[in-house]
Amino acid sequence: MPAATAPSAAAGRRTLAVLVLIPAVAALALWVFAWPAARIAPRDLPIGVAGPATAADAVERELGRHEGAFEIHRYEDADAARAAIEDRDVYGAVVVTPGGTELLTASAGSPVVAGLLREAVTAQAPAGARVQVTDVVAAPAGDPRGAVLGASLLPLALVGAASGVATVLLGLRGAGAVTTLVGAAALAGLVGAALADSWLGALTGSWWAEAGVLGLTVLAIGSAFAGLVTLLGKPGFGLGAALTILLGNAFSGMSSAPELLPTGVGALGQWLPPGAGGSALRSVSAFDGAAAGGPLLVLSLWAAAGLTATALGSRRRRAEAPTPEPAPAPAPVG
Repeated sequence: MPAATAPSAAAGRRTLAVLVLIPAVAALALWVFAWPAARIAPRDLPIGVAGPATAADAVERELGRHEGAFEIHRYEDADAARAAIEDRDVYGAVVVTPGGTELLTASAGSPVVAGLLREAVTAQAPAGARVQVTDVVAAPAGDPRGAVLGASLLPLALVGAASGVATVLLGLRGAGAVTTLVGAAALAGLVGAALADSWLGALTGSWWAEAGVLGLTVLAIGSAFAGLVTLLGKPGFGLGAALTILLGNAFSGMSSAPELLPTGVGALGQWLPPGAGGSALRSVSAFDGAAAGGPLLVLSLWAAAGLTATALGSRRRRAEAPTPEPAPAPAPVG
């Protein structure tokens, strides 16, 4: 009887653990994704103001009433403001001219921010005054609301995670593991560019640059997974999923902008592969690569660290593996 009771008790504990763990994970996932979305608001959002000093000062004072919302950059004229938008220094600019107020936006950088600026500037304009809106860098016709670009991050994260997990579970080590991760990422980048650019028209920049960013994003995620699992074992699966799928996507800011997320969340998201990959993809797709250097550096660091951990960790584990003792010699017969 006791022998039969022990397995039953162990099974009961495992069942209880699952019943507690699943709701906890569900609550955590919902919180991570829903909390930033419920707190969308501008926080030190960089925008420009251009025009005669007196008029520009008045605009800056009006915008300053939204405490902590905007980070104001001053420019001499509309041309300088346009250049700053194209370089991704600011999301938009208010230009004061003798003929009235003009708002310069970049819906390719964030359709949500472009709409927010339009509402804010129109609301503070004098009654009856018309605000001319010019979209300096327009979103692609195939993705006017940025929905395709925002939705592409989760599939990229899943593909990267799958490549890392498969590399580990298949027992690939050292150079073989590195070659597999790099090759899978390169192919994923080519397929992604073919779908998002050639088919859907959601990306409109250099095809090869887009494929490179997509591939590097997958490589950063896949190598991070493989490296963490190689070094930590089973806990590496959970840590990799938390960083690249859960937090990485929720904090990326791709559906809005990093500066619209709660303080610190958007900045953290840009240090994780999905957020860095999304920002780099926006830069090469619509802004001729402007401001892509930082995100590409983040992706490269993740990829380099993951590949190094995968290669060296596998070598260390082989060195630490116990050497099987030789079988005892058979006893002499007779």
